[in-house]
Amino acid sequence: MTQQLKIDGETRIFPIIGHPIGQVKSPASLSGIMADRGFNGMVVPIDIHPQDVAGWLAQARAMRNVDGIIVTVPHKVACLAFCARASARARASGAVNIMIRDGDDWIGDATDGHGYLDGIAAEGFDVSGKPALLIGAGGAGSAIAYEILARGATELALHDIDAGKRDALLARLNEAFPGKARAGSTDPRGFALIANATPLGMREGDPLPVQAEFLTPQQFVADVVTRPAVPPLIAAARAAGCGTMPGSGMFNAQAVLLAELLMGMRSIDA
Repeated sequence: MTQQLKIDGETRIFPIIGHPIGQVKSPASLSGIMADRGFNGMVVPIDIHPQDVAGWLAQARAMRNVDGIIVTVPHKVACLAFCARASARARASGAVNIMIRDGDDWIGDATDGHGYLDGIAAEGFDVSGKPALLIGAGGAGSAIAYEILARGATELALHDIDAGKRDALLARLNEAFPGKARAGSTDPRGFALIANATPLGMREGDPLPVQAEFLTPQQFVADVVTRPAVPPLIAAARAAGCGTMPGSGMFNAQAVLLAELLMGMRSIDA
């Protein structure tokens, strides 16, 4: 049972920044983990337009009770530039989703891939030795791409409507994993894992990120979308008989990791 949240003058504040921010579940769950551990801290949502991120981060640096920041869409790529140091996976993916204070500096990491693949593993699927298709080369997609290859996928095909963003990520991936990453499409045929790392499915009327009519029961389909609870891609995949992981699986898998980083129980290797 979650302990009662303590709020007083010694409470440590951990903003989660994004735009929009209404879809995030982190404030309650991460604050609950902190309360259960007896840690006096809380996670609060902050809605920031992209053009205001730099100014807000300058103010956050001046707030001496802000020890860390969680970063969500669309700020993950931009926030890497504000980190004095970052983990190897954050540098390779070109994005961060968490920033931890080190004096007046920030140290960045990218845990989305870790959470995404742990969530998939919890559903019984192992990407090692198998080909994967990933849709989306943004902040979350970049971290997921890195982790798919780090866990032994034979190849990763990457698709993004922004060819420049896709190619930049492919270059970073092939530097870390030579010859393993290539451009892909929305056609899922020939892949064991089909992974969506775009917001498609959050809004009613969004197109599906892949051609779902080609899905087969032998494939596993994963999504980053947490609201609705069963995104349209996951619904289509289940109708085709696929194994699936909705965005909640990724979220749950990395919640403890994020909370322990914020509380200082783990450190970022950077």
